[in-house]
Amino acid sequence: MGVNKKLKKEDIRQFVTEDLVAKVNSEKEELKRLKFNHAVTTLSNPASIRATRRDVARLATELNKRKRENKA
Repeated sequence: MGVNKKLKKEDIRQFVTEDLVAKVNSEKEELKRLKFNHAVTTLSNPASIRATRRDVARLATELNKRKRENKA
């Protein structure tokens, strides 16, 4: 995924739940890596941390929405 390319709601809704879980985990790992690299050296684009964090939030929101729908 590109640095400035955010995930759109329509794209997220098309994920199968298992793929969504995998995507959340991979994005969280990417966020950890970015934060670590930023602490050690400067990033060429520090705004990528914010973009990744927001992508994780979008994915987690959709995942929680699906979990609530399955319980109801």
